[in-house]
Amino acid sequence: MTDWAAWGTSVGTLVLAGATFSAVRSSNRSARIAERSLLAGQRPLLTPSRPQDPGEQVQFADGRTFEVGNGRAMVSEVDGVIYLAMPLRNVGLGIALLRGYHLEAESGERVARDPQGPARHRRGDRAPNASDFSEQQRDIYVASGSVGFWQAAVRDRSDGRYDDLQAAIATAGRVTVDLLYADHEGGQTTITRFVLLPAEGDRWRCEVTRHWSLDAAGTG
Repeated sequence: MTDWAAWGTSVGTLVLAGATFSAVRSSNRSARIAERSLLAGQRPLLTPSRPQDPGEQVQFADGRTFEVGNGRAMVSEVDGVIYLAMPLRNVGLGIALLRGYHLEAESGERVARDPQGPARHRRGDRAPNASDFSEQQRDIYVASGSVGFWQAAVRDRSDGRYDDLQAAIATAGRVTVDLLYADHEGGQTTITRFVLLPAEGDRWRCEVTRHWSLDAAGTG
């Protein structure tokens, strides 16, 4: 004889389990959506400043001060020190905290032989290794929707970058600056590649060619 009471209990248990599973899935999905919305609200994204943006006074550790702006970077050798600075705009929604930088300077002759052209527009480049970056000597923040700057100085002539930068300045070459930065909590690590090409005097045109989100790529 069929035990209808037991059968009904089993069916009810299955229905309850299915409802619970659906509720958990929906809850997890909602939590993921909420988390992504929160992170999007904290995500920074750096670009060069616009020509109409105000200039920035950049002071170095030795007390020298330079002004950069109008979307132009600075690469200048003064008294044996090579100073670099870029005006930045944060077009993301979160504060950008600059953590490090990587420089690659090339002579005009080498740039002329680059099959990708001087502006270095290329796809397929792998994200630079974060361990190869030089640490910023001070914390630099760029607020959301606002302007700021990046700076570095190469003082040691035995530093391999020194001769390369000298050659780039003397021969109207190219300087590639990779900036490593994160949100104000240290997450959402991003590398943005800036390519600097000579303009007038010690001012260099500045253009972004790549953004790498290390957290999303799983390489951070």
